[in-house]
Amino acid sequence: MGDREQGSRDDHEQGVSSDAAEEGETSEEPRTEQSLIEDEAEPRHARREVEAKHDHEGHGGHGDTHGDHGGMHAGHEEMFRRRFFVSTLLSIPVLLYSETLQAWLGFSVPAFPGSEWISPVFAVIVFAYGGVPFLRMAVPELKDRSPGMMTLISMAITVAFVYSLASVAFPTQSAFFWELVTLIDIMLLGHWIEMRSVRRASSALDELAKLMPDTAERVTDDGETEEVPVHKLTEGDLVLVRPGGSVPADGVVEEGDSDVSEAMITGESMPVSKEPGDEVIGGTVNGDGSLRVRIDATGEDTALAGIMRLVEEAQQSKSKTQMLADRAAGWLFYVALAAAVVTAVAWTVAVQFNAEVIERVVTVLVIACPHALGLAVPLVVAINTSLAARNGMLIRDRIAMERARELDTVIFDKTGTLTEGEHGVVGIETTDGIEETEALELAAAVEGDSEHMIARAIREAAHERGVTAPDAMGFEALKGRGVRATVRGETVHVGGPNLLTQLDRDVPSNLQTFANKAGANAQTVVYLVREGEPVAAFAMADVVREESYRVVEALHELDIEVAMLTGDSADVAEAVAEDLGIDTVFAEVLPEDKDKKVQELQDQGKLVAMVGDGVNDAPALTRADVGIAIGSGTDVAVQSAGIILVQNNPMDVARLVKLSQASYRKMKENLVWAAGYNIFAIPLAAGVLAPWGILLSPAVGALLMSLSTVIVAINAQFLRRVDLDIPSLPEVSPPRDTSPTG
Repeated sequence: MGDREQGSRDDHEQGVSSDAAEEGETSEEPRTEQSLIEDEAEPRHARREVEAKHDHEGHGGHGDTHGDHGGMHAGHEEMFRRRFFVSTLLSIPVLLYSETLQAWLGFSVPAFPGSEWISPVFAVIVFAYGGVPFLRMAVPELKDRSPGMMTLISMAITVAFVYSLASVAFPTQSAFFWELVTLIDIMLLGHWIEMRSVRRASSALDELAKLMPDTAERVTDDGETEEVPVHKLTEGDLVLVRPGGSVPADGVVEEGDSDVSEAMITGESMPVSKEPGDEVIGGTVNGDGSLRVRIDATGEDTALAGIMRLVEEAQQSKSKTQMLADRAAGWLFYVALAAAVVTAVAWTVAVQFNAEVIERVVTVLVIACPHALGLAVPLVVAINTSLAARNGMLIRDRIAMERARELDTVIFDKTGTLTEGEHGVVGIETTDGIEETEALELAAAVEGDSEHMIARAIREAAHERGVTAPDAMGFEALKGRGVRATVRGETVHVGGPNLLTQLDRDVPSNLQTFANKAGANAQTVVYLVREGEPVAAFAMADVVREESYRVVEALHELDIEVAMLTGDSADVAEAVAEDLGIDTVFAEVLPEDKDKKVQELQDQGKLVAMVGDGVNDAPALTRADVGIAIGSGTDVAVQSAGIILVQNNPMDVARLVKLSQASYRKMKENLVWAAGYNIFAIPLAAGVLAPWGILLSPAVGALLMSLSTVIVAINAQFLRRVDLDIPSLPEVSPPRDTSPTG
């Protein structure tokens, strides 16, 4: 299985690289931005190297790669933030000494010898400090002959800059100094917001990494403990986690009972009870008990390192809507050039070539660059990132997040996703003369030394009912039949039908009726035999999660079909599907064939999401249009899913769809507002209504541009009001109280 999963991961990684190439993403623009940071922050790099060295020594290099990416994005954010504030501060004198703004707002500022140079001088500084980075980032677009947002911004600010400087030497009706600086300021603001949204995901995980302890208490062969650096732990080491301490690496509890806080990993505030056999995640915080943990993953193999890698991939992915905005900017570039040429020709024919014609052409080119288009998607992405993280969704691929809104079918893996992944007692029947509590006491006593899943289920049922098992003696496992032990001087057996056949005992009528009914529900039945007489029967089933009932109803309300994929028998699968109301069932499917079932639905023209527990579903997760891995843990690091639901809750699938729909709707609305400004402003700036005395001046154009920016910003904030509380959907009921079936 490991080879097959590794192969799937390799294929997926190649697929990601191929997709990135197809989308036209290049590394030149990030390298250009990185060079800007390096030019500005050389002294800080030396300091970071020292800090990185210290972190490496303290944490064994855990998450070093992530630290590089997090530092790069933090550097981008810092650069744009600094340039935005400095440029905005330098823009104030330009705005104050703008005759247009003074006329609009009815104010004046003192004039003094040389004050006429304030606007030109400060505008030049703003252009050199805040505008030149956009020119540098436009170079890769021009080299690739694929103009986009950077080219459009560069064209607008360059034309405004050159024309405005020319207006100083050759006075014209108006200059564009205040439009120039505000355009640069708002574009810097848009890039700052985008980098901040990416950095926040990184910084949250950086904080997680800090929770990893520097040292661990390793248990030696003689039972003593020794303090060792965490990076020296190896798989198989036994460590002591004291009350209040942090778990140093992923592992399995061998001894002790305690409640462990996993809030930093799963977002779940309630501590999780841990006992021998339970997995613990590195970085989580132990409660009041003492635990001895056998390490099974360290360094880059831990759950925390895996989550960091997923976030890095998410940061490198690009939203489909963002790409649409980039393409729109490219189209707008050509539209602006065409409109400028038409404007020049038309006005030259109408009034002959003069300064007014140049002003009109420049107005078209400046107005063609909408402030709002630079903010339309980054604002929504920032809010979407915040909402997703708050609701336990780790977005590895933004395109997968957007595609979720179009889903036709969601396939759930059964075991561990719709069910708890372990058997539980779902029904008990007894004969006359014995109560259910006594039957559980005897069964739990006999099964006390067994590690079979049925034994664990019986012990768990006894624990939940507060039943204390008496001591058992002479435990013996009967191969293929069950177990036997002596309890309170009586010989007690627990086993299936083969046990009764071996003992040559008939099943009492009420137990037989109970067994028949359980069999119809695809449940397993084991019997309790005391002194050779069957006295009780237990129905066992893989317990269905309470959330599974609600998520199926919620998805149906969203007009999404639900399918189930399982390797269990058809009887078991059909019973679960009928109980949950699932539309399509694929039973008795081998792990290597799961992706073929996904393909079957895709061949029917359906957009399919696959939801798996992250163990053996990698091929199907890769094949699906949207791969969703549910659950945290070590396996999250190796899955091929585009989205990880950290809180291990199937209900988050419906929340994901709702958030995807709401976010995409806001992105489209913002793009409409941003592009609508141009559709309206460019023709007016070109003078199509000039014969009727309507001509858009640069000042009014700038006002409309600012208005569209404000509308886009306010509209994006409304995304925070989206209701992800699934019971708010019509007809979606709370969890059922009925006993789950297998």
